[in-house]
Amino acid sequence: MVELWLQELARGALKVFVNPLFYWIFILVVLAGYQRIKNERQQFGVKVFDLFSEWKYTWFPAILTGLILSIIFAGVGLVYSYGTIIVLSVMMIILSIHLRFTLLSPSYTIGLTYIVLLFAPVIIKNQNYIPESYFTDINYLGLALLLGVMLIVEAFFIRRVKRDETFPRLLKSERGIWIGEHQIKKLTMIPLIFLVPGGVIESFAPYWPLISINDTTYGLVLFPFLLGFSHRVRASIAPLAAKHLSKKILLLGILVLAISVTGYYLKGLSLLALLIALFGREFITYRFRTQEKQKNAFFKPEEVGLRVIGIIPGTPAERLDIQVGEVVYKVNDKRIYSSDGFYEALQTSGAYFKLDILDDNGEVRFVQSAFYESDHYRLGLLFVEKPHRTKQAVNEG
Repeated sequence: MVELWLQELARGALKVFVNPLFYWIFILVVLAGYQRIKNERQQFGVKVFDLFSEWKYTWFPAILTGLILSIIFAGVGLVYSYGTIIVLSVMMIILSIHLRFTLLSPSYTIGLTYIVLLFAPVIIKNQNYIPESYFTDINYLGLALLLGVMLIVEAFFIRRVKRDETFPRLLKSERGIWIGEHQIKKLTMIPLIFLVPGGVIESFAPYWPLISINDTTYGLVLFPFLLGFSHRVRASIAPLAAKHLSKKILLLGILVLAISVTGYYLKGLSLLALLIALFGREFITYRFRTQEKQKNAFFKPEEVGLRVIGIIPGTPAERLDIQVGEVVYKVNDKRIYSSDGFYEALQTSGAYFKLDILDDNGEVRFVQSAFYESDHYRLGLLFVEKPHRTKQAVNEG
């Protein structure tokens, strides 16, 4: 039996290469990264993060998560039709084609797949490209269970976001002053192994498969599950907001999963789980966005000093452990009030410089170091000020 499973696993792994979603994920990462870098150059006059930062540090947890879930799904026996896999792949491509990650929550990708599959028999009736047999038996309960589990996974990935992994942006407030915000933005590919009809695997226990679709033999398919999220934070440090957001999504995922499990005994609850996931996730996003707008901006001009909105990786600021959100209060014992003043103070400091910094608790700490020839001319610090393109337009004018 082990040999048969290994054979199917090998075949299933190769099937990922015929799924357009697999190739789209790489295209999406490149295009989204290119677009972000373009905006960074316009706002800060420099590339801040590299091209693949959106999915940086996600590979190991994604692979580990995929391995654990694949073992659970295969062990329990959740079978998904090829039609489900096709629609889910297409839905993930459509919801990310605008290069944003806001609709790549499982609530939307799996939720809308569920809705499309409800009407699939009518949609494909008058076409000859996709076999109708793909959509004759749909595991709606299995989709609801997958939705609950993947919402919990989404909460886990949001909670993992660190302070130096969010993306700074500048914008004008309602009062016409320039303020800053950070994007909690990540994209990852979780490799999931799904049981599908056909193949050489047969039932090995009375309970297995737990949720089947009228078939006696089964195969395996490796599916590149696309998970992404994007939220803008302006009222606090991004990781703090991410933790609050992840708690709400975690509770939603647990609720959806509980209803889905109950649906195994009471038919019809999978649709209820779907609706709760869709409207619940949308409500969480709406409340988060509304509360952020109602609160005062955290990244704003200070009376004395400059608040750090970003750190360019590989620069002295990163080496000296200066944190996003801290305030540079003095440069070489001289108080600063603007980025020009900061630059001028650095220029006159000679081979060494000293910074007085206000940390998250408002306490002063000192940072000092030598200048090196390869160091960034502003130490790699980004502040809340007019965007680079605006300054450039004024200078040219």
